[in-house]
Amino acid sequence: MPFPIPTSVAAVDLGSNSFHMIICSLMNGKLQTVDRLKEMVRLAAGLDQNRNLEPATQERALACLERFGQRIRNFPPHSVAIVGTNTLRIARNSQQFINKAEKALGHPIHIISGIEEARLIYQGVAHSLGSDANNRFVMDIGGSSTEYIIGREDVAHIKESLNMGCVTVSQAFFKSGKINKKAFRNATLFAEHHLEPFQDTFNRKQWDEAIGASGSLKAVSNVLQTSGWSNNGITMAGLDALVEHLLKLNDIAEIDFPALSIERRPVFVGAVAIVYATFKTLNIEQMTVADGALREGLVHDLLGRIYNHDIRGQTCELITARYHTDRRHSEQLKETLRYMAAQLEYHPCFSDNPAALQFLEWAADLHEIGFEIAHSQYHKHSAYIIENGDLAGFSKQDQLLLASLVRSHRKKFKACRFEDLPMPWRQHAPIMAILFRLATLLHRNRHSPRPDFKLNVEDRDIRIDFPQGWLEQAPLTDADLRKEMLYLKESRFNLIFDQC
Repeated sequence: MPFPIPTSVAAVDLGSNSFHMIICSLMNGKLQTVDRLKEMVRLAAGLDQNRNLEPATQERALACLERFGQRIRNFPPHSVAIVGTNTLRIARNSQQFINKAEKALGHPIHIISGIEEARLIYQGVAHSLGSDANNRFVMDIGGSSTEYIIGREDVAHIKESLNMGCVTVSQAFFKSGKINKKAFRNATLFAEHHLEPFQDTFNRKQWDEAIGASGSLKAVSNVLQTSGWSNNGITMAGLDALVEHLLKLNDIAEIDFPALSIERRPVFVGAVAIVYATFKTLNIEQMTVADGALREGLVHDLLGRIYNHDIRGQTCELITARYHTDRRHSEQLKETLRYMAAQLEYHPCFSDNPAALQFLEWAADLHEIGFEIAHSQYHKHSAYIIENGDLAGFSKQDQLLLASLVRSHRKKFKACRFEDLPMPWRQHAPIMAILFRLATLLHRNRHSPRPDFKLNVEDRDIRIDFPQGWLEQAPLTDADLRKEMLYLKESRFNLIFDQC
């Protein structure tokens, strides 16, 4: 286990509507929630016409994160998980904001895909409800996306993320604050249009129980029950009564439900339109609301990593099986990479970043999946799949790092490929890629054992000393190493090899 087990863990969800943080104590593998923080930031409302986050919205968000950072800044790095969702996925200046946000929090932020968001939401719901053999339909309304999932027990089998949320729908159809039948009908049709391609997939016939997650669905449920329109979560009959009531109002400011906070009022009608459209399209009659959501899913995912049950490893195994990779060759590469890392344990690439070897091993698992598309330029196909696929457990930054390593493991070596990576990967990935290149070069024929070479890396110099006489017995490897010297020289790295 690369890290000591922490006594506390934290998860932060930078949603498009609200920012959430949960802090748990960890003892004997069991979690106990000790603190929760939530602030309504409405990040999605701060996107301008060019999809840039406006300065005022950034300031409001950063002020919130400074407060969050006071609680977690001194937590060990491996005990905190922070993710950004749809707005940070689509904002053109998101990296600029993320750089500031990471300083405020004292920890890195990972942007996750909509499908990964759906998986984590289901994890949070499943752990909050406990084991259940039923097929569950889970719905979560965020600020700018809505996730739909079908799963059983703690495994999500079908996942979708649609680009509609309580903030974006409210902005598009009720931005002026006016409520009328035409606006509500258009908002509902908008949501139905997004959901229509998945109508059969998530139809009532495909699951046994419907569960809602997130603040929007909790708010709808609370309003229905306190108003006497439902006595068991969200019902179709209750929604009909709620919609009838809302359409008697002229302005959002007139909404006055005791169970609805003032902060949530501006986006409430947009949320109701999404729920109403979903119930109608999927023939839902009743939905209960769970306490668990994305941040709880993050905590349990983090727990798996702490106890060496990382979902990312399982994902790699599934992908290698799907693409029929040469597992024996991958294991050869991983053994050699471990041999290299052991010799470089004090190099900053590994000493300052213990996850480096793990990513190199995942790259070894996945680097040949592109063979299923074409043998020619297979490394480019592999990198494309890794960067653009839905890989459970991996953030967008994780996938970009893996894709960069795989894309660079053969042929020309271009250091510029690593410039878009976040720190510390931007600094360490070139050396990681060179080590991966050397490992694949040494195992090119796939059957010869690894020689007991000595490896040293100082700045941009990489030196390998082979056993006496080994290179004479491996003339093809000697030729490959000489070609590799030229490849690396173009990026100002020096490969030096000799015999002991």
